[in-house]
Amino acid sequence: MAFPEDVLTEDEHVVLHLHPHWKALIRPVLVLVLTVAAVVAGWVLLPDGDGGTIALYAIAGLGLVLALWWGLWPFLVWRTTHYLFTNERVLLQEGVFSRNRRDLPLTRINDHAMHQKFVERMLGCGTLTIESAGERGQSVLADVPHVDRVQTKLYELVEAHHDKHSLGDGEMREILADMAEGKPLRDPS
Repeated sequence: MAFPEDVLTEDEHVVLHLHPHWKALIRPVLVLVLTVAAVVAGWVLLPDGDGGTIALYAIAGLGLVLALWWGLWPFLVWRTTHYLFTNERVLLQEGVFSRNRRDLPLTRINDHAMHQKFVERMLGCGTLTIESAGERGQSVLADVPHVDRVQTKLYELVEAHHDKHSLGDGEMREILADMAEGKPLRDPS
């Protein structure tokens, strides 16, 4: 499921669009492979007759439930979890049937940190924690692919947004000089 572009403002553009790391799909794939192997083994090894057929149906039914619960559902959760970084904000969206979305404006981001366990370093993923001003405080993004690069990109986005929306020393001096001379304020852009 693609992230809907209609949630972006007119001047906003996507810089990074990520899903959690592919390691989240290891268990669903293993469950699917083991389920198929169990059904095939039951079909080959169980005796012919009513008892074997009932046992095969039971194995297939249990396999279907396991494949849906531990296979398909985690895949759907992975596919519907979005980490979207734009030039204005960070959007976090998740949910298969219902949807939760959190917007973190770049102006409100105070701090961000990454954490990688040894295995995560080997796989190239990690946890990114974004701290923002406001009631909700921290947002934890688990299993972010290339978390070190994403953290650097987030830093660049925050700094670029800050630079774009603040006055430099030279611009401030000009405004103060104009005010001292009694000139009307002008638009610095």
